[in-house]
Amino acid sequence: MNWTPPPPPVFEPPGAAGWARIALRAPVIAVVVFGGLAFLLLCRLVERPLCGMDRPFTPHITRFVCRSTLAVMGLPVEQKGPVMRGPGALVANHTSWLDIFVLNSRKTIYFVSKSEVAKWPGIGWLARATGTLFIRRDPRDARAQTQLFEERLMHGHRLLFFPEGTSTDGRRVLPFKTTLFASFFSERLRHAVQLQAVTVIYHAPPNRKPDFYGWWGEMDFGPSLLQILAQPRQGRVEVIYHKPVRVDDFPNRKSLASHLEDQVRADHMAAIGSEHRLAQA
Repeated sequence: MNWTPPPPPVFEPPGAAGWARIALRAPVIAVVVFGGLAFLLLCRLVERPLCGMDRPFTPHITRFVCRSTLAVMGLPVEQKGPVMRGPGALVANHTSWLDIFVLNSRKTIYFVSKSEVAKWPGIGWLARATGTLFIRRDPRDARAQTQLFEERLMHGHRLLFFPEGTSTDGRRVLPFKTTLFASFFSERLRHAVQLQAVTVIYHAPPNRKPDFYGWWGEMDFGPSLLQILAQPRQGRVEVIYHKPVRVDDFPNRKSLASHLEDQVRADHMAAIGSEHRLAQA
């Protein structure tokens, strides 16, 4: 399924009440995020020499910060599905920058991101501090990438990546790119790890367009953030964890990626279809 991203929406300036909500929410979120980050870095000064790559304490700070940020926004998250036991990684559809907060608020995970993100102002700094794994999507780096995956997964880290390769308007799931799945078929990982698909579904606030939480193409972060902070009543987010699968149950990366994509797509289409039927009723 090919998708041509539509032009970025024109964000309406918040009214007086919207600016008041922004003035109340934004400082609290700034204190929570940057205060939490400062505390995390201080804890990491102790955790790193004692535990090395293992992070038994600081991920709980990340989860607290993300849950608190969503609470200040007023955006509830509903979680469903089984817990994965043992070493493994997760894959999810990608709708918005909000995914980082939503998924981090549920479980202890470490995102896999393109190397360019590490250089982004603010976001790159936050990503590095929380243990994001940065990679170059270059076939020449495949062996080094596999070694990084092996090292992190064998230390008990739960990696999460977005196989679509880009964010969307939240109304569709794009085909999964299979490149990153190849690393899980190394001799060290193939018989040791599981993968779990995660469907993330955003439901817009009342009287808002269905793509309200979407963030795609050349959309700027600032207007998207302001629109959400100005919203008097938020929608909600569903996070559905599917049954984990063993890597060695699949012959190759393409069959594994296809199975996980089907899991994500089925629940996403069901939710969007149900939402559309309700809107027409």
